[in-house]
This record gives sequence, C-alpha cells and structure tokens, in this order.
Amino acid sequence: MLRVNDLTYRIGERVILDRASFAIPDRARVGLVGRNGAGKTTLFKAILGDIPTEGGTIGLPRGMRIGAVAQEAPAGPETLHAVVLAADTERSRLMAEAEQAEGLRRAEIETRLVDIGAHSAPARAAAILHGLGFDAEAQARPCSDFSGGWRMRVALAAVLFSEPDLLLLDEPTNYLDIEGTLWLYDYLERYPRTAIIISHDRDLLDECVDHILHLERGQLTLWRGGYTAFARQLSEKRVLQVKARAKQEAERAHLQSFIDRFKAKATKARQAQSRVKRLAKMEPIAALIEDDVPVIHLPSPERPLSPPIVAMERVQAGYADRIVLSGLNLSLAPDDRVALLGANGNGKSTFCKLIGGRLPPLAGELKRSGKMEVAYFAQHQLDELRPAESAYAHVRERMPDVPEAKVRAATARLGFPASKADTPVAQLSGGEKARLLMGLAAFNGPHLLILDEPTNHLDIESRQALVEAINDYEGAVILVSHDRFLVEACADRLWLVSNGSVKTFDGDMDDYRRLVLAGPEREETRQAEGTGGQKAEARRSAVERRAALAPLRRKLEAVEARMTKLSEAIAKIDAALEDGSAFQQNAAKAGEIARMRAEAAGALGSAEEEWLALSGEIEAANA
Repeated sequence: MLRVNDLTYRIGERVILDRASFAIPDRARVGLVGRNGAGKTTLFKAILGDIPTEGGTIGLPRGMRIGAVAQEAPAGPETLHAVVLAADTERSRLMAEAEQAEGLRRAEIETRLVDIGAHSAPARAAAILHGLGFDAEAQARPCSDFSGGWRMRVALAAVLFSEPDLLLLDEPTNYLDIEGTLWLYDYLERYPRTAIIISHDRDLLDECVDHILHLERGQLTLWRGGYTAFARQLSEKRVLQVKARAKQEAERAHLQSFIDRFKAKATKARQAQSRVKRLAKMEPIAALIEDDVPVIHLPSPERPLSPPIVAMERVQAGYADRIVLSGLNLSLAPDDRVALLGANGNGKSTFCKLIGGRLPPLAGELKRSGKMEVAYFAQHQLDELRPAESAYAHVRERMPDVPEAKVRAATARLGFPASKADTPVAQLSGGEKARLLMGLAAFNGPHLLILDEPTNHLDIESRQALVEAINDYEGAVILVSHDRFLVEACADRLWLVSNGSVKTFDGDMDDYRRLVLAGPEREETRQAEGTGGQKAEARRSAVERRAALAPLRRKLEAVEARMTKLSEAIAKIDAALEDGSAFQQNAAKAGEIARMRAEAAGALGSAEEEWLALSGEIEAANA
C-alpha cells in the first residue's frame, strides 16, 4: 500500500501540496485528476524521489518497484523490440549470467527465469509494441529511425512490459492514435498491480480505474469508483457544503446579534459569554471557490454554403513520390460532423490536407465550393505562435484598424480576459496556447473546421468546453482525436482511414473498439497487409463481418434471455397447476393461472421463432 502523510511542497510563495494525505490499497487502479497546473506531475516526482519535499512522508513497501515513462525517449541504434525487452532488468541480468553460470547456480537462474516468465517475454514485448502501433517490421528497426512521438510510444511500451509494482503514467494517451488508445484501455483494465494514471480522458477514467484521486488547492482526496461517479459525488458534496455554510453563517449572525445586545447587561452576561465561547469554537466552513473555465468560442460562418461543400470521385491523394490514398468517393455537407478513425501513418493528415485545400489531388475529380473558407488546427502549429507576443498582439494582427475596446473584447472571447490578454505566449500553459491557436484558426467564421488532436494539453473541464463549442458551431467539422468521449459527443459520422483509402464506417465506437481489439486476427491481418497477401484480406473481411453482425448478435442474446425468463415462468405456473389446493381454494384463481400459462407459452413460441430467424441471418452472413 502507498501511504502519503502531510506532504507539503512549495514553488516560491505558491503552495502546490498543502499537508496532503492519502492511502492507496494494493492493486488499485487510480486516476489522478485536477486542473492543469494543480500539481499532479509534481506529486509523481515526489513519489519517484526526484524532488525534495518540505514536509510529510511517503510510505512505500520495502522492495516495491516503481515504473514511469522515461523523460528521455530512447533514440539509439537498438531495435524497438530490444529496448522493450531490456526494460526488465532482472531478466536481462539473469539471461547474461546464465551464459557463464554452471551447476547449482545455473539451476537457480533457470528456475527464476521460469518464475518470471522470461522465455515468453519476447512474445509479450512484441504484443505490447503491436498494440501501440508497431508492426513486426517496425519492431526490428532501430529507435533512431522514428520521430519523437513514436519513440515516446516505445518508452511507454517499455514501462508497461516491465510491469512494476507501482505504475505511474502521466497522460499516456497524448502520443497515441485512437487505435493505440483503445488498446491501452484494454491493457490497463487488466493491469494486475497498482497503477496511478494522470489523465484528462474521461473514457479512460471511467473504464480503466476503480478510484479517483482528486487534487484541488493542495489537498488530495481519494474517491471510490470511476470519473462519472466521482463527478456526481463531488457535485453533491459541494451542494451540501454551500447549504452548510449558509446555515452556519446564519447561526453565527444570530449568536453575534445576541452578544452585541446583551454583553453589557449583568443579567445576561453569563449567557453572552457562553455564546462568545461557542462562536470561537465554531469551525468555519470554507467558502466554495469555483475555478472559472473560459468558454471556447468557434464563430460560425455568416452565410451557409449549398451542399455539398466538398465532393470527391475516384480521387487519389499523396505526394510526388508516392500515392497515400486512392479510390476516394466521398462528399461533405455544410453541417457534417465527421470523425476520422485509423492508425497513425494510414493517411489521416494527408486526407485533412486534401479536403482542406492544402494538397491538390493526384487524380480523379474533387469539387470544392468556391466560397468555402477552411480553418485548420493541429498541435504542431503551436510553434507558429510568437513566444514574446501576447494573445492581444496576435488578435490585433487580425484586426489592424479596429478600436482598442473591440480588440480587447475579441481577445476575451478567445478565453483571454484583461488579466491574461497581455501575458506573453511563452508564459502560457500548453492548454492556453492550444486555446489561443484554435481561436485564431477559426477567427473569421470558417465553413469547414479541421481539428487534428485538439484535446492535447486540455484538462477535463476545457475538453467539455470544447465539446460545447463544436456542437454550437454551425459549419462542417472534420475531427481527428484519440479522445473517445469527444468523438462520441461531437461526431455524427465515422470515416475509417485504412488500406490506402477512406470509407464510411457503419458501426459506432463500441464496434470500432471490437474491431481494434480483434486479437490475433488483427496482428496477422496487419502483417499480411505489408506483403499484400490474400489471407490478410480474408481475415480483415472476417473481422469487419463480425463487427457488422454485432447488432444481430445483441438481438439474439436479448431473445435468448427472454426465452429463459418465459421458460422459468411456465415452470412455476405448471408447478402451481399441479398443486390441487389451487383448485380447491379458489377455482377462479386456477383459471387465471391457466390463462397466464397459455399466454406465456404463446410468447415463448414467438420468441423461439424470432430466435430461429436471427440465427438463420447470422449463419447466412457467416457462410
């Protein structure tokens, strides 16, 4: 068990942790939540021993192995697979020693290697890397071949492979696509040891954790359950706190009024003194201070365009040296909300550039409304902001001949009121920079808004503000995000980018998750796709067919459950009818029971016919 008592940490005059205490039970999976800048990463550093604290203790069981993603991503000549295997230092040490050991020592080493599953480790490392988006060919390449974001995935794979007793993950989905995110959900749900995860991903916090550790104003509170349960309980607690404070203030005012009226009267002096003591002992209930979440404003286009605003027929997209996407036959309406699914590297960014007019088609016909204005937001564009200039200066550049008051008002609408408007960009948080860039991109009310991973650096409250902004926006939206909550809350259509094309995905996110987590079929499919084998196509079709059959299977399960209930009801009725006392005591009741039996039998017959029909449909689809 991890125990933290009275932990205190300051940065200058600012108190980050203020005598914070909590205890986490063994094998708990804990989501650490709090506003950006509250001190979540600071707490991780304190647990890891990377920073000295001002006071308090951190109690860890003797010999507990703590694992966190390395700050420096691996970048050497070692293969990805070798880097991940090396993360299990005990295995690496024993394997090296076994080559020289003899006799009893060799036997001891082999026994220990069996105990820690050393011989199955290569397969487990490969499975983790594959789940995070690396196929067999990529796993055999050196780390130096990959960009920083992909190397951070390798660092994540390494710490997951090592399976520490206490796993610390800080925003683990930030470098993942939605496929890797869905795989990570599944992995963390089954993690066999203790884990603390900093995340603003609501789905992860609902599906993968069983406790929420809330950091607010230097205090830490542990709640049982996922994020939705935590948010409900916290809201209820705050309502009660407001009521209790109002009640206490009324009582304090009443006591003070009595003291003021009677403290000078001898006959009432004792009662007045008693109330003075009571007032002094009364522990004040803290006022509830809400942190305001700035509204995200995405201006809608002044005049909607006629549909479709984009139409493609047999379009190819890519670059001079290679074709990335082909066979594109899609159209976009003025109010469409489309989320792009698919692993990184499959062409989502290429498609966004194509539909946004930043990349011309290589072949086919692409029609785009001549008056269409497009806004494009991507995380890499944060570097385009000028660090020394303020949010006000960036807005003023777009409004050169407008009075000062209107420029200030426009800056405030982007979430930068007077207190923040003149702060240099270099001093803004990652979330504030993202908010500024998003607001500048959509400044003139575009007809099409392309958002590529807009939630990185945004906390949960800001993500909710983004959901509301997208849903209020009246233009078309193309959304690329690993945040399942955002996709489900905003997207009306899903397009799957895979196998060199973009096609409509008819299922929902649950169907897509089943497709992603299809297990060995998915791995073999991906490997065969690299060589163009026919078996890959067959397996992919099988996986897609299973996803398409999911609604039928759910109906079949519901019918089976109904048949079971009806059969049980009929059995109970038969037992009652066999009991002669029912007829002797109340003949009318016996007749009613017989009528109920006939109705249940008829319903069971109908259910059986429905079951046969559904089973036939499923068998025909699988043929």
